[in-house]
Amino acid sequence: MRLGSMALSMSIALLLAGCQRAEAPRGEAAPAVVATAPVEPLGAAGLGLSGTVRARVEAPLAFQVGGRIAARRVDAGQSVQAGQVLLELDPSDLEQAVRAAEADAAAAEAALRTAQADLERVRALAAQGFVSTQATDRAQLATREATARRDAAQARLAQVRNGRAYAQLRAPAAGVVTDVTGQPGQVVAAGQPVATLAQAGAREVEVFFPDTVAPPAAGQARLPDGRTVALALREAAPMVDTLARTRRARYRADGLPPELPLGSVVTTQFALPGPGTTAPADGASSVATWRVPVGALDERAEGPRVWRVRDGKLEAVPVRVLRMDDRHAVVAAPLQAGERVVALGTHLLQPGMTVQERAQ
Repeated sequence: MRLGSMALSMSIALLLAGCQRAEAPRGEAAPAVVATAPVEPLGAAGLGLSGTVRARVEAPLAFQVGGRIAARRVDAGQSVQAGQVLLELDPSDLEQAVRAAEADAAAAEAALRTAQADLERVRALAAQGFVSTQATDRAQLATREATARRDAAQARLAQVRNGRAYAQLRAPAAGVVTDVTGQPGQVVAAGQPVATLAQAGAREVEVFFPDTVAPPAAGQARLPDGRTVALALREAAPMVDTLARTRRARYRADGLPPELPLGSVVTTQFALPGPGTTAPADGASSVATWRVPVGALDERAEGPRVWRVRDGKLEAVPVRVLRMDDRHAVVAAPLQAGERVVALGTHLLQPGMTVQERAQ
């Protein structure tokens, strides 16, 4: 019995000692293994986008009066001259309105002549002392009223005659009809667009930029035949399209050949600032432009960032995304050549984490 008790006590002591030795290494966690990639500095970064050839003036056309479309004289893509008839309304109601206005004008003219004749008779009687001065004043006021009614009737007649002329929609300038939405038999209201005219003359290139890129002041367009044309910014949309997340810009392109059709797609190239010349939006000191793996971007915080590895520790570096594709992103950030950033799994990282690099 004594020997059994001693053996049991020694077994318990050895078991406790083993547990203490096993718990000792748990005080310090092993560093996480992360895949890293070096940042690649860029020179003067170039942004290539597709642009569309547009006319400087593209005006939607509409009738100034309402009615039913009786005829369509042009098709989309057709060149027209100034004053050429594009569409016509049924003039029946407009003709009746003219006749009614002519009758009103004739009646007003007759009423004026009657009032003038009455005024002459009253004046003659007043000279002989047969009527009072009050009767003369009434006759003069009636003549003035008849004159005003005649003038109003003539103004209405001129208005309805203009409306009859508005039954024909004419091209305000020479150009190309890019779209026709009005069809014969369709009833349209005054001011409802029925066609679009791209006026002849100056042409431009329309480009849509990502919302993170401000439209540059200049660039160049490469035509289908290989020639290049200089671009100069004329206007840029003040707001970003909320659906497409793009910003529209129009560029003057004086060297576009006249045989290049409107709507043609050209390749545009714009120079973006390179390292040390990209100014952040808040006006702080300039930062460089780098290319990083698209998986290195982390957008959990208030803005996009990447995770830089320094001395085995993680640091979050805010970045400004300039453009990206399915593999890489071009960012403006205060990074240095030769530094490495975490390329995958950024959603699991925290500032100050101890990591072990595994080059990608």
